[in-house]
Amino acid sequence: MKPHATPGRNSSPRFLMCQPRHFAVTYSINPWMDPRAWAAGGAALNQTANVQWAGLHGALTDAGAIVETIEPEPGLPDLVFTANAAVVLDRKALLARFRYGERQGEEPVFAAAFAALKARGLIDEIAAMPAGVSLEGAGDCIWDPARQRLWMGCGFRSDTAAAPILERQFGVQCVTLPLINPSFYHLDTAFCALPCGSVIFYPGAFSADGLARIYECVSPAERIELTSADAVQFAANAVCIGNTIILSSCSAALRRTLEERGYAVVETPLDVFQRGGGSACCLTLRLDHRSRTIEAGVAPPEPGDVLPQRIVRRA
Repeated sequence: MKPHATPGRNSSPRFLMCQPRHFAVTYSINPWMDPRAWAAGGAALNQTANVQWAGLHGALTDAGAIVETIEPEPGLPDLVFTANAAVVLDRKALLARFRYGERQGEEPVFAAAFAALKARGLIDEIAAMPAGVSLEGAGDCIWDPARQRLWMGCGFRSDTAAAPILERQFGVQCVTLPLINPSFYHLDTAFCALPCGSVIFYPGAFSADGLARIYECVSPAERIELTSADAVQFAANAVCIGNTIILSSCSAALRRTLEERGYAVVETPLDVFQRGGGSACCLTLRLDHRSRTIEAGVAPPEPGDVLPQRIVRRA
């Protein structure tokens, strides 16, 4: 189960992925999942999943990324959604604690994978969530490089109580965003922070309080609000590498909006994975995000320190 890398430059962005050898929709823990419809599709759906996953892998490496992979495990069909494995920043990983029993079997697999990454010198520290507090990795915790903060979705899969734990672990601010639409159960299904400072989001996913927090932190010129048509195609569930945005599909209008901001949009179909409630971002975990504090060589706050201008809010 030792992760291995696709060859590339050491300075390249690095992602964690898992091949969909055992991917299937065998249970339902979100509105997208329909086991009977999947069973009716037979082996053809799994075959398509492998083709589409390879397309995403190729799009990432074409954009200059290094891809680490972990071995798939029988009986863990959602292991392919590696975004949920952990929150990773400044070479530190905070491992996920899953809410549903169907996914809790993934926890030791991801823990072993991160231990292997640490042994190879790709990760420095690994921490676990305390018992009784759910946090489903980067699926619900998105790093915003422009604002140097974490955005955390809560309500369906992750607990609001995880926010101060994230602050202590990484020494950065965390803004909680309550989710209210079960079809957008993880933050990464409805929210994407771009390196230029723009934020893609679907307003219909958030409570009034959550929207107010987005509007407070993100200027009108930097807001890219999705239509429901783009939202249900998982257009917010995108991967950004430099000025390249990789996603399953988007409208012509959204493509123009992104291109006007200087991005090249790469569409690679991932509709099979949408049957499980995920897309491009869900299938990847960025391993090399850095905060400016670390880049400047300044030590982050110690656990328990009070952060300046703390803006964590409760649902």
